[in-house]
Amino acid sequence: MAPQATPPRLGRLLIVLASWMLVGAAAAQTDTATIEAQRASFKQVYAAASQGGDSWRAMANNLQHYPLYPYLQAASLEHDIQLIDRPTVEAYLKQYPDLIPTGDLRRNFLMELARRQDWSNFQAMYQPGLGDALTCDALQARLEGGTTLDFNKDLAELWAEPSLPSACDPVLQAAHDQGLLTKERLWTRIDTAMDAGKSDSISDMTQWLPDDDAKAAQRIVLALTDPAAAVAAAKDWPDTSHSRQAVTLALVRLARRQSTTADTAWQDLQSRFQLTPSQRNNVLNALAVFHATDYDPDALARLVSLPAAAQTDTSREWRVRAALAMQDWNAVLAAIDALTPAQQQNDEWLYFRARALSQLGRTGDAQRAYATAAVQSSYFGYLAADHQNASYALCVLKPAVSPEGEQAVLAMPGMQRAFELFAVGMLRAARREWTATLADADTETLRQAVNLADQRGWYDRAVFTFNKGEALGYYTLRFPLASQDGVVQQAQEAGIDPSWAYGILRQESAWMSDAQSGADARGLMQLLPSTGADVARKNGLPWNGGNSLFDPAVNIALGTRYLAAMAARFDDSPWLASAAYNAGAARVNQWLDARGSLPPDVFVATMPFKETREYVARVMYYSVIYDWRLHGTVSPISSRMPLIGKPYSRPNAQDPRKDISCTAPPEAAPASPAPTPPTTVPSTPGVPTKDKVH
Repeated sequence: MAPQATPPRLGRLLIVLASWMLVGAAAAQTDTATIEAQRASFKQVYAAASQGGDSWRAMANNLQHYPLYPYLQAASLEHDIQLIDRPTVEAYLKQYPDLIPTGDLRRNFLMELARRQDWSNFQAMYQPGLGDALTCDALQARLEGGTTLDFNKDLAELWAEPSLPSACDPVLQAAHDQGLLTKERLWTRIDTAMDAGKSDSISDMTQWLPDDDAKAAQRIVLALTDPAAAVAAAKDWPDTSHSRQAVTLALVRLARRQSTTADTAWQDLQSRFQLTPSQRNNVLNALAVFHATDYDPDALARLVSLPAAAQTDTSREWRVRAALAMQDWNAVLAAIDALTPAQQQNDEWLYFRARALSQLGRTGDAQRAYATAAVQSSYFGYLAADHQNASYALCVLKPAVSPEGEQAVLAMPGMQRAFELFAVGMLRAARREWTATLADADTETLRQAVNLADQRGWYDRAVFTFNKGEALGYYTLRFPLASQDGVVQQAQEAGIDPSWAYGILRQESAWMSDAQSGADARGLMQLLPSTGADVARKNGLPWNGGNSLFDPAVNIALGTRYLAAMAARFDDSPWLASAAYNAGAARVNQWLDARGSLPPDVFVATMPFKETREYVARVMYYSVIYDWRLHGTVSPISSRMPLIGKPYSRPNAQDPRKDISCTAPPEAAPASPAPTPPTTVPSTPGVPTKDKVH
C-alpha cells in the first residue's frame, strides 16, 4: 500500500514540534555537560581549598553559582581554623546563615577560641545547644569572668549524662570547690554511669567522695571492668547497700561470660549479702538465661523454675529456645504459652507453635497455625508458607511520582546541595543536607525525594526513609539491584547465588558505600582492609589499599569472593555461611560441635547471639526478595537452608520456584534496620558487637 500524504498544516506542526524537541534535547545535553564540568571543577577546587588559603578562589570563577560553592570557603576556613579571626568567621556566618558548613564552622571556631582561652570572643559568638563540650566551655568562660555556678541552672542537665567530655573537667572541679557536688549528687550520677557501663566516669568521681564511699565506688568500677575479680574480692566486702550494688552487677556481668563460674560465686555470696528481692531476681535471671546461651543441659529446668518476679521477656523467650534445643516439643508449646500475649504474636513464635504442633502429630492444628504465620512477609512467614506449599506473602507498592512533585523537590536549595554532594562523592555531607532539608517533610515530598535519589543511584535513601508502615511495601526501591556495580556478574564468577550476595550486602551496609564500622570494616559488604588484601592476593585481583573498599565495584568483587570462601567452609550452605560472616567461622564451628544435629530452623533459633539470629533471618529473607527482583519468582527459603552437613547447590532453571502474592498488608514485613550514624553499620563480619548477645 502506498503511504498516505500528510496534510500540509499537520506537517508544519510536526516539523515545529520536532524542532522544539531537538532544541530541548540539545539544551539538556548542554546542561548535562555544564553540570558535569562544574562537578569535575568542584572536586579540584575543593581539594585546593582544603589546603587552606585563598588560592582556590582563582580556580572557582565558574562555580560561583554552583550549589556547593559555599563549601569551598568553609573548607579553607576549617583548614586555617587556628589562624583565622572572629571577623573572618562572622563574615562567612553572615553570608551563609542557614547552611550546615556554617554551623560546623561556628562550632569548630568556638572550640578553637576555647583552646586559646579567648573567652571574650567565645562569649560573643557562643550559642546554646552545640554539645556538652561547648556547654562546659561556656561555663568555664563565665567562671573566668568571676561568675559562680548554680547547680540547678548550670549543671543539672550535664549531671544527668553518664559521661562527659574532658572540656567539662575544669567546670566539675569548680563545682566541687563551690561545694555543689554533694555526696548524694555524686552517688546519683554514679548510679547513672553504672547503668550505662561508664566505669571511667565513676573513677573520676571517686576523688570527691569520702574514703569509705570512694572504696564503695571503686568496687562498682571493678564489677564493671573485671567481674571475676570483683566476685573473688567480694567475700571481704562489707554488707552495705553500695557493696550489694557491686556484687549484683559483678554476678550479672560474669554470668554473661562464664555462667558456671558465676553460679559457683552466687552459691558462696548469696548468704553473705542481704540483697534486695530485685537484686536477687536480677542475678537469678542472668544465671538462668546465660546457662541457656552456654548450652547447659539443665538450662530449661532452671528457666521453668525461675520465680515469676525474676522473669523477663528475654528469659521467657530463652525458655522456648532451650526447649527447642532439646527438641522437647511439648515443652516448646508450654514455653510459648508462658510468653506474654504480645510475644506470642511475634512471627517467630507463631511459626514455632505450628512447628511443635506438627512434630506432635496434631496436623490440623499445625496447618491452621502455619496458615496464621504464613501471611507474614518475613523469614518465619516464608518458612511457614513452605510447610503449606503456599505462595509467599509480598504486597508490592509503587510510590506515586509526579513531575510536578519532583520539580518541587529539585527546587529546594538543600536538596540541590544534597544531590550535588552525592554526585561529587561527599556522601556524609550529602546525608546531612538530606536530613536537614527533609526533617519536617510530608510523606508525599519524601516519596518524590527518594525516587529522585534512586534515579541517581543513591540507594540507601530508600532503605532509611521507607522503614515503617505502608512504605515498607516499596520493595523495588528498598531492595535496589544496582546492576552497574556488578553484583550478579561478580557473584556468578565467585560461584555463589547473586540473590544471596545481594542479601548480605543489603544487611551489612544498607547500601551505604562509605559505611565504616568501629572495627574498620568498609564499604558495601563490610570488609576489613586486611581481608580485602588477602582476598585480592588469593584471587589475583588488583588491590589499591583499604580506601579502595569504598569503591562499590572493588568492594563487591572482593566481597563476593570472600563470601564464597566462607561458604566453602560450610558445605556452601548460605545460612551457615551467613552466620559465620556475622559471628565468625570459629564461633559457628563451636555451635555446630554442640548442636550440629538440629534442623536448620531450630539451630538458628538457638544460636546464643541475638544479633546473629536476626542477621541470618534477615539475610535469608532479603535473599528471597532479591531472588524475586531478579527473576519474578523465588527459590523457596527452605531450599536455601540445607541440613547441616548436606552440600548445597545454587538454584538452577530446573529447580521448583514459588510465586508471590499479596496476602498480607505491607506493614507485616520486617522493618529495615534503623538508620545508623553515617560511619557505622549494624554489624561487622566475624566480629560480634558484644561478647554475648542474648
